[in-house]
Amino acid sequence: MKKLYKRENFSLVLSGGGALGIAHLGILSDLEKFEIVPQEIVGTSMGGIIGACMAIGMREEEIYREIDSFVHIFNWIKFSFSGNAIIDNKKIAKIFDTIFGDRKIYDTKIPLKIIATDLLNGDKRVFGATDDIYIKDAILSTMAIPGVFDEHTIGGNIYGDGFLCENLGINEASYEDVLAIDVLGKNSFWHEIPDNNFFKTSNILSMFERSMRLLIYNQTQTHLKNSTKNIYLIEPNTKGYKTFDFHKAKEIRELGLNLI
Repeated sequence: MKKLYKRENFSLVLSGGGALGIAHLGILSDLEKFEIVPQEIVGTSMGGIIGACMAIGMREEEIYREIDSFVHIFNWIKFSFSGNAIIDNKKIAKIFDTIFGDRKIYDTKIPLKIIATDLLNGDKRVFGATDDIYIKDAILSTMAIPGVFDEHTIGGNIYGDGFLCENLGINEASYEDVLAIDVLGKNSFWHEIPDNNFFKTSNILSMFERSMRLLIYNQTQTHLKNSTKNIYLIEPNTKGYKTFDFHKAKEIRELGLNLI
C-alpha cells in the first residue's frame, strides 16, 4: 500500500454489496488517518453512495452517521400489487436530498464516477463530470436492485443497479494505479455448503445469496484478469454477514479497519 499512496495519482474504486459495503467506511477511516486522498472515486451501488459522500468532502464519521439511517430499511418495505419493487424509494430519496441537495455530479471536490445499468438494453452507464445530472439521481440509479428497489428514470432512460454490469468498476478508473475495495470478493462467502439438516427456508435464502455472490465474484475476476492497471485489491472478510444486515452497521464497518 505504501507504494500506491506515495504515487501522485490513483483511483479509489468501491464495489457494491448492500450492507456489506459499510465495510468501505473502515478503510476510508484508515485513509484519513494516513492522510491518503485519491484523485478520483469510482463507485457502484453502496460503493457509489459512500464514494459520493467522500467526493463532496464528507469525513468518514459523517458518512457513517448518514449510512446508519439505513438501519430502518425494513420500515420502508411496502406491500403493493403495483410497481416493480418491494421497497419504497421515497424515504431513501429524502435522505439523499438532505445529504446532496442540488449538487450535480460535476460539483464534487474529488472527481466522481458512478456506475449504473440501462435496464432496457443492458448497457453500462457511467455517470461522471461530463453529465449534467444531480448526484442523488445517479445514486438512486446505481442502487436500484431489480425487484428490491424501484428502478430510476433519468431523461427518459431507465436505470438499475450497477452490479448487473460491473460491480467493481476498475475498468472505469482513469489512473493506472488503483486502490480497489471489493466487499463481494473471495472473502465474502463460506467455502462450504449450508447444513442439509438446517431449517430449509433459511438454507434456500443462504444458497440464493451465495449464488449471487459467486456470480458477481466471477464477473469481477474476469475484469481483474483482463485489466492492465496496477491494482491494489482489498477484500474485507464479509462472509459472516448478509447484504441486508444494515442493523449491524457498526460490526460491518469494523471489517474494513486496519487493512491498509
